[in-house]
Amino acid sequence: MSAIKTTLFTLSNAQVVIEAVATIAFALSGLLEAARKRLDAVGICVVAGLAAFGGGTLRDVLLDRRPFFWVEHALWLWALLALCIGAMLFMRSRHLAVTERAMQWPDAIGLGLFTAGGTQIALDMQQPAVVAVLMGVITAVFGGVLRDIVCNEIPSAFRDHRPYAICSFAGAWVTVAAQQLELSHSIGLVLAAGTATLLRAAALWTGYTLPSWQAGGPER
Repeated sequence: MSAIKTTLFTLSNAQVVIEAVATIAFALSGLLEAARKRLDAVGICVVAGLAAFGGGTLRDVLLDRRPFFWVEHALWLWALLALCIGAMLFMRSRHLAVTERAMQWPDAIGLGLFTAGGTQIALDMQQPAVVAVLMGVITAVFGGVLRDIVCNEIPSAFRDHRPYAICSFAGAWVTVAAQQLELSHSIGLVLAAGTATLLRAAALWTGYTLPSWQAGGPER
């Protein structure tokens, strides 16, 4: 019994760390996008919050998981506010020009971490593997989708043709495989997060794009 309690405690700690770092990474990506769009202070905080909490909240709603992860760890709300205020002051004092490319790297890190954490949470709730994988993808992707919609952009996950959700999908299956192989949860989470993040980073680095949809047939 004590061994089981120890395992659950370690797993819980690993998931908390994964979600905390992922939340910070996605909040930073939202903050940079909001700054690039020249939103005011309230807009920056809202967009950063949507990016950080949107995907995980939708996952918790679909899984009927209560309390929501950001309610369970309310300290993250204060951390988000502090991050937004600190970043705004820093960028204002340094007069930094925010580019779309600057946003992509914290986004890639958050993608991998949220993929691993979201998939593992669904597996812990005894969901089938394919459902767990979809929950991981939703956790990782939909925060960025909400961020871009509020910033009046077609979500980058759908328009830039570089693999994004596919990277998350691959990383989520690594989480499932790690559980089937009875690897430790910490190792499974790291492998899954690393897979999704490295695949996305490789796509950004090489400029690889997926084929675009061509509407209609060839002209005659």
